[in-house]
Amino acid sequence: MPDNRAVSAGVGTVLVLNGPNLGRLGSREPEIYGAATLADVAAACADLGAELGLKVDVRQTDDEAELIGWVHEAIELRLPIVLNPAAFTHYSYALRDALAMRTAPLVEVHLSNPAARESFRHTSVVAGVADGTIAGFGPQSYLLALRAIAGLLAPPG
Repeated sequence: MPDNRAVSAGVGTVLVLNGPNLGRLGSREPEIYGAATLADVAAACADLGAELGLKVDVRQTDDEAELIGWVHEAIELRLPIVLNPAAFTHYSYALRDALAMRTAPLVEVHLSNPAARESFRHTSVVAGVADGTIAGFGPQSYLLALRAIAGLLAPPG
């Protein structure tokens, strides 16, 4: 069942969805993921979102089914998504299939650069259904993705 805790339908809302283990940011392998916590990332996203005229709803789950439920919610409400699928990036065809039904922009993000890491991280099953991927810039990856979403939502011209 979708989680509707902070979402209101309408233009300007962006879901920032985070997959497994990202709730451990700040303590999880800081040499790879940095010292910022997910709360720090969420605060930075909210601040930039306000500047861009976007309402940002940041969520994290270690549960694939819950993440897919949030994607379904975004589809129904036509909400853009910034997604850090974490480990689901490399093998979750169920997540990929849900994202393929999207009705608004989708930007995949990663704190580290998966292409510069272990070979099993080099393939993203999500990238093929996303508008773009931003990786390797730490928490800035999220902010770059929000700017991309704002650009994709802007009227042409």
